[in-house]
Amino acid sequence: MRRLNRKKTLNLMKELDAFPKVPESYVETSASGGTVSLIAFTTIAFLTIMEFMVYRDTWMKYEYEVDKDFTSKLRINIDITVAMRCQYVGADVLDLAETMVASADGLIYEPVPFELTPQQKELQRMLQLIQSRLQEEHSLQDVIFKSAFKSASTALPPREDNSLQSPDACRIHGHLYVNKVAGNFHITVGKAIPHPRGHAHLAALVSHESYNFSHRIDHLSFGELIPGIINPLDGTEKIASDHNQMFQYFITVVPTKLHTYKISAETHQFSVTERERVINHAAGSHGVSGIFMKYDISSLMVTVTEEHMPFWQFLVRLCGIIGGIFSTTGILHGFGRFVAEIIFCRFRLGSYRSASVPLPDGHTSNHLPLITDNSTH
Repeated sequence: MRRLNRKKTLNLMKELDAFPKVPESYVETSASGGTVSLIAFTTIAFLTIMEFMVYRDTWMKYEYEVDKDFTSKLRINIDITVAMRCQYVGADVLDLAETMVASADGLIYEPVPFELTPQQKELQRMLQLIQSRLQEEHSLQDVIFKSAFKSASTALPPREDNSLQSPDACRIHGHLYVNKVAGNFHITVGKAIPHPRGHAHLAALVSHESYNFSHRIDHLSFGELIPGIINPLDGTEKIASDHNQMFQYFITVVPTKLHTYKISAETHQFSVTERERVINHAAGSHGVSGIFMKYDISSLMVTVTEEHMPFWQFLVRLCGIIGGIFSTTGILHGFGRFVAEIIFCRFRLGSYRSASVPLPDGHTSNHLPLITDNSTH
């Protein structure tokens, strides 16, 4: 009984075989089939390599949600060089809550020459080139996110000692912590002093002829400082055409959580719009000479996550490639043989067409003559 059950089971399994085996003596090979097989195997190998490269690559996924964190402080990282002496300029922040952040909390005033060294100029040109490419190809931002903490620092290299250049500019660098509300970071003439109704700058002792707000923004970012991240204003340089000139930057800050296979950090992206004009009260252009960065915090938060193709999806795509190529090449090869057989059959029929045979009554016959045993001898 057990043997009968085993035989029935084996017979049932044989009937369910979806891959019938053909004896080798019944298999006919051809040169065309070998050529098509070679092309198919080459295509499979090429597409498999390309699919493996896609499997190894990663992409950035963007998700948006409402930012519910409104009690924490926002860090502003600053590195700006102004073409005026340090005793003539002052920097501070004033937000919508009328809270002034004193410059002594985290900013350093360092006398430096405004002219860059050749090595610093080379890095600045590289930053400006990257900024122009980022404006044209936004997908490069994903590459920058994935290379954070791995790429070289975007900070300018230290200046080489040169006694011939006197410090005619002021480098203002450091960081500040402000409230997460809209505010205005500005650099203008005179040191900032607290005032019960706001704030003021001691600009009375500085002559208008010494005003020069030509500046270079080596770095400006919000949130955690991440090496390798290039911000929209990094490498910006503006040259003032007049003593009384105002430079304005309108910035929209977007809180961003960055999660890659290398880092996990909370930073901030921002977009910026620039404007500059000459202060001329007689012509109706009012204002204060200086550099003004008016920022606003977006209510949306972006979560940027680096994702990778799952291994099971890679196997499914790979099986689809192999099976699809085998099926497609088999169909094309069969169709090609069918067309070739039709053409060759017509050619053979044309070659066996007989010449006209004269009949006794003077007519001709175009029919093929009968082949008899005597005619074969």
